[in-house]
Amino acid sequence: MNPGMESNSSNSIDLKELLRNYLSHWKWFIISLVITLGIAFTIIRYSTPEYSAQAKVQILDSQSSAPELSVFQDLDVFAGNSNPVEDEIQTIKSRSNFIEIVKDLRLNVKTVLLGNILDSEIYKETPFNLNFIEADSIIHNSSSEFYITVDSQNSLSFAKSEDGPFQTFSFGKKVDTDLGGLVITPNLQKINNYKGRKFRIIVSPVWAVAQVYLKRINIYPADKASSIINISLKDNIQQKAKDVINELIYLYNQNAVEDKRTIANRTSDFINNRIADISSNLSNVDQSAEDFKTDRGLTDIASESNINLTVGATNQQELQNTNTQLNIASSMKDIVDNQEGHEVLPSNIGLSDPTIGNISAKYNELVLERKRLLKSSNEKNPIIVNLDEQLDGLKRNMQSSLNSMTNNLGLQLNNLNVRKSQINSRIYSAPGNERALRDITRKQQTTEQLYLYLLQKREESQIAFASATPKSRIIDSAYSESTGPVSPEKDKIYIVAFLIGLFVPFAIIYAGELLDNKVHNKLDVEKLVGDVPVLAELPKLSKKENKLVYNKDRSVLAESLRILRTNLDYIITSNRRTDKKNLIFITSSVSGEGKTFLSSNLSMVLASTNKKVLLIGADVRNPKLYKFFSGIESDAINKPRRIKDTGLTEYLVNQDLKPKDIITPMLVHDNTIDIIYSGKIPPNPAELLLNNRIGDLFNEVSRMYDYVIVDTAPLMVVADTLLISEHASQIIYVTKAGVTESKVLEFPLKLKSEGKLNNLSFVVNNVNASNLGYGGKYGYGYSRPLKKWWKF
Repeated sequence: MNPGMESNSSNSIDLKELLRNYLSHWKWFIISLVITLGIAFTIIRYSTPEYSAQAKVQILDSQSSAPELSVFQDLDVFAGNSNPVEDEIQTIKSRSNFIEIVKDLRLNVKTVLLGNILDSEIYKETPFNLNFIEADSIIHNSSSEFYITVDSQNSLSFAKSEDGPFQTFSFGKKVDTDLGGLVITPNLQKINNYKGRKFRIIVSPVWAVAQVYLKRINIYPADKASSIINISLKDNIQQKAKDVINELIYLYNQNAVEDKRTIANRTSDFINNRIADISSNLSNVDQSAEDFKTDRGLTDIASESNINLTVGATNQQELQNTNTQLNIASSMKDIVDNQEGHEVLPSNIGLSDPTIGNISAKYNELVLERKRLLKSSNEKNPIIVNLDEQLDGLKRNMQSSLNSMTNNLGLQLNNLNVRKSQINSRIYSAPGNERALRDITRKQQTTEQLYLYLLQKREESQIAFASATPKSRIIDSAYSESTGPVSPEKDKIYIVAFLIGLFVPFAIIYAGELLDNKVHNKLDVEKLVGDVPVLAELPKLSKKENKLVYNKDRSVLAESLRILRTNLDYIITSNRRTDKKNLIFITSSVSGEGKTFLSSNLSMVLASTNKKVLLIGADVRNPKLYKFFSGIESDAINKPRRIKDTGLTEYLVNQDLKPKDIITPMLVHDNTIDIIYSGKIPPNPAELLLNNRIGDLFNEVSRMYDYVIVDTAPLMVVADTLLISEHASQIIYVTKAGVTESKVLEFPLKLKSEGKLNNLSFVVNNVNASNLGYGGKYGYGYSRPLKKWWKF
């Protein structure tokens, strides 16, 4: 055969052997799968299901939220840059939003229907309504639990603990609880469905419930550069998850609208105050012009010089603009200087300095943030204190900027007045009436221009107030992709349970294989001993099975021994190195591996072929042969009777004894064997076995019997067997499945290589039925047909 093919065949056999090791424990895999799948079923059956809801919204910037107001950007009603999506996500997830949601949806009061195994929460469709008499501020910060049983449409039972005692009340009557008075009214459409059912009412602090939902909500952008965000939430009630998401979106948009309206209202109030002042000034100027013309009898005065008028008009225009800026800056400075606390300032109302507009916009943004935080905190909060410091700094910066601006405008106004005087000096040659009227007219135009400008800004402010829009656009309101629960995930749980069910026995078996250093069957020994023959393997016997075979025995043990007999005969026949071919020594590594058991049963099997068999107990240190036959409970056996001073020990010591004097015949069933017992335990067994009479005994009995079976001492414990091993024609080394370690077999193999053990062979004892034969695939025994495992 090709060596490569042999290698491949060996690898294939190893793989099959590895697979067989696991398949032989199929019962454990089945049991493990049943247990893990049962646990998975229990988890799925008794876990509280969770449902998922999600929504999708788009964050809008200031331009997209109100495109119709783009022409009013000079008023800067919606001041400030648009926040990035991540900042808006943090705004949506603010704690104050969730506190408002819990209050609006009353999520801090939970009604739970008690069941035999699982309890279920009832949301909205409760059979009764709870009305606490105490103030909401107390209820929202309290924690309590009580129980209600619906007795009928008119009455209920109330208790502070599940075990009672329960008190009966009528619906609508005041019930005393740990939270104060409580009035319970029935929901007539639902009450009949819950008669006799018990409910647990759980009242939790609003902030605690808000914190739970704050941790469970999941808000994330649809894409890295996208302004669309996804909002998802899992809850044991699907409708509740939808309501929380929808309420969160509503609050976010409502807060944005309120912020814009607050700024618009503040701007409108400022403009109205300025209009009232300027309206009075304009009336006075109009009256002065009317009185002047009436007193002087003037109608129309032509201009004397187009050049002077043009220059004067240009100068006057600059003077008007400067005066307007100075008036607005002075008014703004008065508001800032006289403001107590932190209130929203008018947004940019036309000042030419952009720094003041940016500072006022930032100031208003922080003021609004401070007000929102004060809803759920107090002024001593570190965040509020930090905001106050920032506001104070902005206020000082604004005061400094306004002071600088008013000083600069004052200087500019003085320069323009000087210029005006120079121009007027050229015009003074004109009639005095024209000059006086021109002054009045100019003042009238200046006041009227400012008046019209403020009227326009007031209208813009009112439009902004009426057109305040949300900061987000709802793409998809809260919805659920499926009506079924998303947790527990049945498929995943069953798959994980199935894998665990396979892994646990696999890991145990694999660990056992790694730690296992024992031989278990004939195949294991053959792998270790190489060319040394392994004659047979003997099955493991139960306590009820016979430990000694008889002539017509068809048990697995008997069949195994017959195979051993056949293999032994073949080896003895083929052995040409010795004239004595019937001296068979039985030994083992240590005591308890079954050499006496094998010696006795091998003698029985050999005797069943009408051969003369002698069984010698050569283990003089720990004789067990007599005990073995004495312990066999059977009516078909002639119990051994030890004759005093007639054992092997006595024969070796007493020169007058002959072999026939120490031989004891025994009838077992229909088989007759002769036995030489060990005799008394000598003080010097090793020296005794060096006696030449042992050789004489073996030579004589070898001629008298067809087979001589010698039960010797364990090989690794004492040297007795090695002292007499030269007389053996065949040495059978007994190993015990599950007991004999693999390394132990190196000892007899080493002795064989040194020439101390000739004609060595092995027998495996105590092999489990699943390991009998080659890999447990081909076992022994044909007497009883076995039913399949599925046939009862």
